[in-house]
Amino acid sequence: MSEAPAGKPAQGRVVARPRVGFLGVGWIGRHRLEAILEAGAVEVAAIADPSVEMAAEAGRLAPGAALVGTLDDLLDSGVDGVAIASPSALHAEQAIRALAWGAAVFCQKPLGRTADEAQAVVDAARAADRLLCIDLSYRFTEGMRQIRELLAAGELGRVHAVDLVFHNAYGPDKPWFYDPALAGGGCVMDLGVHLVDLALWALDFPQVNEAAGKLFAGGEPLAGRSDTVEDYAVATLELATGAVVRLACSWRLQAGCDAVISASFYGTEGGAALKNLGGSFYDFTAERYRGTARETLASPPDAWGGRAAADWARRLAAGERFDPAAQRLVDVARVLDRIYGR
Repeated sequence: MSEAPAGKPAQGRVVARPRVGFLGVGWIGRHRLEAILEAGAVEVAAIADPSVEMAAEAGRLAPGAALVGTLDDLLDSGVDGVAIASPSALHAEQAIRALAWGAAVFCQKPLGRTADEAQAVVDAARAADRLLCIDLSYRFTEGMRQIRELLAAGELGRVHAVDLVFHNAYGPDKPWFYDPALAGGGCVMDLGVHLVDLALWALDFPQVNEAAGKLFAGGEPLAGRSDTVEDYAVATLELATGAVVRLACSWRLQAGCDAVISASFYGTEGGAALKNLGGSFYDFTAERYRGTARETLASPPDAWGGRAAADWARRLAAGERFDPAAQRLVDVARVLDRIYGR
């Protein structure tokens, strides 16, 4: 692929946009497809989904895309990148196959069910020298962007406490989410991954010295059960900086609203927090605290949901190859393993 940006003249010729295939086009997959189409950096060339109806619906969004049956068919169609939105148990194997074939990968979280699976994918991306990104979408909210800038500039002083919450009044509607072998875990794998990532990413990935969690299913301690996954979890991380991170996440919590989502950072010179508004999954405000005073950093509207996908597409079009920052995905996966006691 030419090093010139897609669609720009390179020595008197127009460079074709990279061709991208979509593997899995349920609600999330279609939403990310729309975001990539709106970015305009790549061509959606092929779509694969076990559901003929879902594939056809996605095809209406990208009428020029071929509807194919499998990942092999996507790869054989000559794509430069693959967006993966399949069940979690398939992510690592499918990503490795795509990378080994020579395609860049944008994958839904989790990258793998364990840190070993995630490491195998990152190793494959490094060996193939291909761009690998994960849909850690909350990084792309305007509020978290501004909070991270405050932290990087030392505006909050020495951060000593971080509290994160993601309670979802609903639960996944597909049976595989509740199978430990297929999902790798429950609400921690589904929601807690965002919380761990936000904490480490915002603080520039400090070393995690200790990590421990308590898991519950149906109001009772999970206690090593292998027939189900957790629907409520609390965890504590101790960082090498001396800071303590506390997180809680759940499915079907009776919280009086659709969702409770927040990420709060407290330092010696102030605090800052991202919080959802009115139980919304999509609307967030970010505030900075100085003692009892507060100021607004960001507020709705903020169309953040597809920004991670669009960012990957633009980077692919710009000719980016393996990004060593992908190793941080394994750091997050290792923390999840420790929360699960693995």
